[in-house]
Amino acid sequence: MIMQGQQPTAIHPLRGIRVIEMGQNIAGPYASEILATLGADVVKVERPGTGDDARGWGPPFWRETATTFQAMNHGKRSIVLDLKSPEHVRWLRDYATEADVFVQNMRPGALAELGLGPDVLCAANPRLVYCSLSAFGHKGPKHLSPGYEPIVQAYAGLFSVNGAQDGPPARVGMQVLDLGSGVWAALGCIAALFQRASTQRGCVVDTSLFETALGWLQVLLAGFQATGEQPARHRSGNPNVVVFQALPTADGEVLVAAANDRLFAKLARIVGREAWTQDPRYASNALRVQHKAELLAELHTLFRQRSSAVWIDALEQAGIPCSPVQDFEQVMAQPQTQALGIFQTIPGLGLDIVGLPVSFDGHRPPVNSRAPELGEHTQELCKGLR
Repeated sequence: MIMQGQQPTAIHPLRGIRVIEMGQNIAGPYASEILATLGADVVKVERPGTGDDARGWGPPFWRETATTFQAMNHGKRSIVLDLKSPEHVRWLRDYATEADVFVQNMRPGALAELGLGPDVLCAANPRLVYCSLSAFGHKGPKHLSPGYEPIVQAYAGLFSVNGAQDGPPARVGMQVLDLGSGVWAALGCIAALFQRASTQRGCVVDTSLFETALGWLQVLLAGFQATGEQPARHRSGNPNVVVFQALPTADGEVLVAAANDRLFAKLARIVGREAWTQDPRYASNALRVQHKAELLAELHTLFRQRSSAVWIDALEQAGIPCSPVQDFEQVMAQPQTQALGIFQTIPGLGLDIVGLPVSFDGHRPPVNSRAPELGEHTQELCKGLR
């Protein structure tokens, strides 16, 4: 049992692991930030002058650095190296012989050209886990193509299934592929380190935004393989379950998840339409999917007659999963958000960010330090380097 105030050792399970990050923007930095928050010592290598491009990805800025960078790079150390300098490249190659993990999402092929690819670094350090994140993957005709989040969302088909049914295809409104690829990369590194414990050898870990997109789309792609039909867009809804979407109320919207026949029967009672359970159009989920448009038209009319609060109270009392459609201010004010303690203040910076979405024995790994200033640790780590 963990006593109050005692920090479990598992909260930093990667303590003692040394990571070199040659990352920029979001995907690579997020991967190594996960490792850093779990206890690894992460040294971020940045270019002279501007460093990681994400330092300037604003507004918004916090203390003259973009909040994107602050959120993706806390808990790391930063050194500046000029990769046009053979001496600096040689220093980094030597430094990697003592590292456990090397994470990079630079331009495809760029590090191999400098003699910093996995073949060279893993030959010099067979215990090294070398992790690469790219836009389209480590092989294939587009493996050297650069790409950003919206490009890969469009290429992978995410646009085609997002947005209103009668509107144009739309981008998912956050960096779902950058962040998802960062998670896969971190998971891959941790799995490789686990394997290394028995084999004494590292390995090469590859992931990409495109592979992440296909992974997120696997249910829809399985359906397409079975039917040959492109999934329709449903805005907040689901193509396979009815009723399972946001319904307009007198003052907003409520997401209603009557995801089976039992819950639909409860919903029918709440809206005063008990006969729906015997209606040949609505008696099963398959029938409701077939007659979705007419069922939703009736529900829209009924739900607009009352406020969101009234509907939520009735739905919750009946045990039907539901939620108001909230903005960020409402989300952050929710008691549930507060109870989880997931927002953490970066020490010395005063900026609140979302911590890791995982806990160990009830304890969330803390944010231990702010994002580093550009080259803040160069003199400390690169002694004798000109």
